[in-house]
Amino acid sequence: MGVRDWFVGLTAVVVVGGGAAACSARHSTHATIDVDAVVALADQPVHVRVSGLRAREAVTVASQAADAKGQRWRGEATFAADGDGVVDLDRSAPVSGSYGGADGMGLFWSMRPATGDPDEAWFSPGYPDAAGAFEVRLTVTVAGREIAARTLTRQWNATGVTHRTLTLDVDGVAGVLFLPSPGAVRRPGVLLLGGSEGGVGRKYDAALLASHGYPALALGYFGVPGLPETLRDIPLEYFVTAARLLRAQPGADPGGVVVNGYSRGSEAALLLAESYPDLVRGAILYAPNDVVWSSFPGGGNAWTNGGVAVPRTAIPVTHVAGPVLAIAGGKDRLWPSAAQAQRIMQRLDDAHITAAHQALVYPDAGHGVGSFPYLAAGTSSPISPDADIARTLGGTRDADAAARSDGWPKVLAFLAA
Repeated sequence: MGVRDWFVGLTAVVVVGGGAAACSARHSTHATIDVDAVVALADQPVHVRVSGLRAREAVTVASQAADAKGQRWRGEATFAADGDGVVDLDRSAPVSGSYGGADGMGLFWSMRPATGDPDEAWFSPGYPDAAGAFEVRLTVTVAGREIAARTLTRQWNATGVTHRTLTLDVDGVAGVLFLPSPGAVRRPGVLLLGGSEGGVGRKYDAALLASHGYPALALGYFGVPGLPETLRDIPLEYFVTAARLLRAQPGADPGGVVVNGYSRGSEAALLLAESYPDLVRGAILYAPNDVVWSSFPGGGNAWTNGGVAVPRTAIPVTHVAGPVLAIAGGKDRLWPSAAQAQRIMQRLDDAHITAAHQALVYPDAGHGVGSFPYLAAGTSSPISPDADIARTLGGTRDADAAARSDGWPKVLAFLAA
């Protein structure tokens, strides 16, 4: 089926009346926005096509959405319609706008906040919430007049996905557990670990992974009431408790879990794969580190195992039993994650680990190389809960967006293998 076939029956037209007759003679007064999926998961691309325009006419297509704080974000691109009066966002490169080059999802990831530096802003629609979704409004403007509009719904949860908050008192760990629809095929659970920002992060990732059929736990391991305030003396046994809980969930493959760590969380993920090979069946490492760093803030040990501090040395990989996927940006300014990812692969080779292992390095991306695509994200961020100043992560918004768009399907393929 071709892209054009997807649009049949999924059209919206807004006709704006009035205006001078001379203006109507020169410019289009209405257009049609065709979309293949009005409602879709937030990590799924949609195909947008605008038709009913005059040939070669200048037209601006814009996107608008509100974040969790109510601030409006907007992306826009100006095009020249083709000879048939069509702008196909998958194929048409904008003349100007918030992104460059033909990119069907450019209007989504390139949105910018109404105020402030977009490089220091991250679009957060808020989750979990009752709806588990957010809306993006597309508009078409010609000669300063809006002539068409369409609202799309971007979902975090597929039908049947459920989530619940885990607490230390009841569950022994803190986080949010997402489960696929009951009766789904058993698949490995994914344990998601954030970095030095602390708290319970990565809930969007977990919701989307559950929507693709993988039980997922977004785990907090410091900066949560009842847990250490900072990344210091975190016992690996805590992660083991979480992994066993996840493995025991309905719909989870009892054979083991995949640990997905970002930044400092990649250290814990790789240490778990090395120390508990019977429990960890694979590891996904975003912007990874290949050595054990000190606590954060510094001055102590980050991790313990069996009550003993994990040595601040290169992370061994001789007992890793499952596949490893490392994803890094070549312009990471937080630390040299590309070189570190490649060293992990070399050590796995040197240890004669037969399980598949691969490093995906995106040369122009930064520390924000992962994970799921199409959400507007900056290139600077506080690296701890109490940081007052954003730290430059490297890369660019467009390079990071391209890395996520390419890398996320490969992560899903890795999990499915």
